[in-house]
Amino acid sequence: MTRVAFVDDHESVRLGVEAACARTGNTEVIFSGSTVTAYLDWRRGSNADPADVVVLDLTLGDGTTVSENVSRLVAEGSAVIIYSVADRPAAVREALVAGAAGVISKSSPIEDVVGAIATVARGEVFNTVEWASAIAGDRAFADAQLSTREREVLKLYAAGLPLKIVADRLGIAFSTAKENITRIRVKYVEVGRPAPTKVDLLRRALEDGLLSEFPAGADGARRQP
Repeated sequence: MTRVAFVDDHESVRLGVEAACARTGNTEVIFSGSTVTAYLDWRRGSNADPADVVVLDLTLGDGTTVSENVSRLVAEGSAVIIYSVADRPAAVREALVAGAAGVISKSSPIEDVVGAIATVARGEVFNTVEWASAIAGDRAFADAQLSTREREVLKLYAAGLPLKIVADRLGIAFSTAKENITRIRVKYVEVGRPAPTKVDLLRRALEDGLLSEFPAGADGARRQP
């Protein structure tokens, strides 16, 4: 059962997505409200575990920034999906840098929103046209100044190859490949885009144009970014 919280200052929007989630039978809506502060206060007051996924509006009426809201939710242990009209690429970039798992437009079919929640809850990379357009051409966002070798290692590793196979493909020692991954992670931290997991590294590779499409999933299908 996926535990979901909705933070949006438009009640009608929240009610629609809540109803769709309820119909799945495997999603429990544990909170619905208009601010992140209200959610955190509720959680502490009820001593509840954090939501697996928080669906968050890009702009709330309480004056908070999207970076602040995403950072607070991620620090609590939740994955965050930005649910917005997605007409503000700069704000979407801020959300992604702060740790949001992805963004989906409020014009998307409701089943796509439910599917996005399930994808993020499984710990998988979630990408959309809105996500891609928010980072396109933004070198300040994309530039971690990786070396040629580091880019080669990241491209193969993020595409799903085990690190030993990556080393073999590039004709380098396993220890060298491992050192490259460590340096890559350090460089991403230095530019405010941490990548502690392999899924995070996949996101960074997509953001930086090292991969043109998602690696095949368990079903063998490929998904375009």
